[in-house]
Amino acid sequence: MKASDLLVAALEAEGVEYIFAVPGEENLDLLESLRTSSIRLIVTRHEQGAGFMAATYGRLTGKPGVCLATLGPGATNLTTPAAYAALGAFPLVIITGQKPIKVSKQAQFQIVDVVALFTPLCKMAKQIVNGNRIPSLIREGFRRAQEERPGAVLLELPEDIAEEKTSEPVVAPHPRHYAVAGDAALDEAAERIVAAERPLLLVGAGANRRSACKALRKFVDNTQFPFFDTQMGKGVLDEASPLYLGTAALSSDDYVHCAIERADLIVNIGHDVVEKPPFFMEPGGQTVIHINYKAAEVDQVYFPQLEVIGDIAGSVERLGERLRGKRPCDLTAYAGVHEEIAAHIRRGSDDARFPVIPQRVVADVRKVMGRDDIVALDNGIYKIWFARNYIAHEPNTILVDNALATMGAGLPSAMMAAMLSPERRVLAVCGDGGFMMNSQEVETAVRLGLNLVVLILNDAAYGMIRWKQEQLGFPDYGLSFANPDFVTYAKSYGATGHRIDSSQALVPTLSEAFESGGVHLVDLPVDYSENRKVLIDELSAMECPQ
Repeated sequence: MKASDLLVAALEAEGVEYIFAVPGEENLDLLESLRTSSIRLIVTRHEQGAGFMAATYGRLTGKPGVCLATLGPGATNLTTPAAYAALGAFPLVIITGQKPIKVSKQAQFQIVDVVALFTPLCKMAKQIVNGNRIPSLIREGFRRAQEERPGAVLLELPEDIAEEKTSEPVVAPHPRHYAVAGDAALDEAAERIVAAERPLLLVGAGANRRSACKALRKFVDNTQFPFFDTQMGKGVLDEASPLYLGTAALSSDDYVHCAIERADLIVNIGHDVVEKPPFFMEPGGQTVIHINYKAAEVDQVYFPQLEVIGDIAGSVERLGERLRGKRPCDLTAYAGVHEEIAAHIRRGSDDARFPVIPQRVVADVRKVMGRDDIVALDNGIYKIWFARNYIAHEPNTILVDNALATMGAGLPSAMMAAMLSPERRVLAVCGDGGFMMNSQEVETAVRLGLNLVVLILNDAAYGMIRWKQEQLGFPDYGLSFANPDFVTYAKSYGATGHRIDSSQALVPTLSEAFESGGVHLVDLPVDYSENRKVLIDELSAMECPQ
């Protein structure tokens, strides 16, 4: 068979369902091989859209998503999705084309050293120099992409290699089982927890992977451990629980940090230093137990005193066995914090001002979305509001990027969620700046027949940076712009557009959009004056409840 046929056969053996792509002429052999395969080709309007969709496939399924681009500018457009996957720990396999490497008559036209470019962003980056190498490279690439800590892998397929003849057999994938932590580490962790007066549990992004959720929920039910989470750990434990003490949307000086400061022991499950720090460790401060698939990456603000390394679910189950029958955690030290956070979330949730303030936006979105429905956030100041105020009940029902934190990923991420879960409501929440970075993918969403609602928070500015600019005392400069008419823009793609003209209109408009199906853009004017009032002035004057 042709080498490109062998590559597709190897992808099929790995269970690949989709390839997200902007193909070029260097991909045409591979494209022809895909045409007669079981893999569905999803053509997007920009390589970033393909990469973000593939990475989100990896995030939601645990299996590597696959994206395809040509050489040169096609490949360079995938560097941001590669970084998105690398920092977010999403399994992703990137396939790019290249000019012939044996005999080329185009000199250096469009040629960039793609392998060297992607090496710092990927767990593995290789050029395929012989068709017989394809089965082993595909197997190794998928293994590395998926293995903890997950990330991106790049394989470059030159034109002349793609058309080579080969008879090499496919290497079949095999299951990978993770060891659990050793007895000594688990025994010491249990002893420290029992000895602590005010232990506290932190849930991070790593616990949102694999089967950790079920084990963690059982652990908390049995121990009555009070907990908080990072932005990417939201939903692993039900935030409606009376044991929930908030999400660390900021690194310090928020209500949740009142609880953190009272703790003498923090059991940190699934967090690593790639995500924005949920708190700062200091010498002489709390003891921190690190429970994760991999050892801690020591940082100036993170240096745990005990590490419990292995499969998170298995480690948590065995730790729970050691704590069975021991005294439950003392919740009285945190009761006031829980009540204050709950009251803080309610403040502003029914504010009738228009343009709408962020607290009302989050509250209204929560009213419309069911327990299992999915909110995919782009990046902007609203991400902080959703992290603090949105109550998540199930894992991966609020997709936050708190690692690379790139703009432009919200819409493609929501599209992937809508493809994988057509029975659930999926809402993309984008600032006007982030939405316009990949807004062309609305055409892809319409073409795919997705049911998807996109809420565009319209302040005609790069709001997050504008807030930081004000926070630093600089004049308002260089961060404002004009927007298209989003209702007309939606119509031009065959989608439906809505413009909100009162605070009372958001809930019925979102509900109607979901009921009618199809792709909808909702233009919502927002008032970000609360950013300074709440996130700066009020938090600066905050006194922790007793």
